[in-house]
Amino acid sequence: MTEVKVWTEQGFVANDPWQIVEFQDELPEGDVIVPLEAFVALSDEQRHGVGLEPGRNTRRIGVLISPDDEPETIADMLGQIALVAIDFPKFSDGRGFSHAAMLREQLGYGGEIRAVGDVLIDQIPLMRRVGFDSFSVKSATTLKRLEEGRPGGISLHYQPTAKDAQAGQGYSWRRRSA
Repeated sequence: MTEVKVWTEQGFVANDPWQIVEFQDELPEGDVIVPLEAFVALSDEQRHGVGLEPGRNTRRIGVLISPDDEPETIADMLGQIALVAIDFPKFSDGRGFSHAAMLREQLGYGGEIRAVGDVLIDQIPLMRRVGFDSFSVKSATTLKRLEEGRPGGISLHYQPTAKDAQAGQGYSWRRRSA
């Protein structure tokens, strides 16, 4: 079985409480991430019965967005969502980048956005730029590089980003990674 670890800019997360589940009739105990369709199908009572803060006695709920999903479906519910996980079933499917950017820039989501699935080391700096906060990593190479403190990245970018950036020196159209 492949080891899966959650990484943030601060390092690896010990004892990550989140579990991705398929919603049946009842949600299991603990902090859960359910597919978008299942979250929308939850009753108001089920959605409001969960807490957003980790120290509370109620469970937190997150939403799993797949490449074919439309994040704007939950725009009016974002205040009830503690974590949005965006699935990358294949590293070559970049729709998750657009989903994260939409959540941050257009929908104003301020909670945690997590990349799950086929997350590779080369993608992490770019994912951070569009708004991802955490990464569920199972690639041995990616885990090794992150453990060594080498997340990689490109220091100069032409385009603006969801994450704050410093203006480049000499050219107003260049941005330095923050």
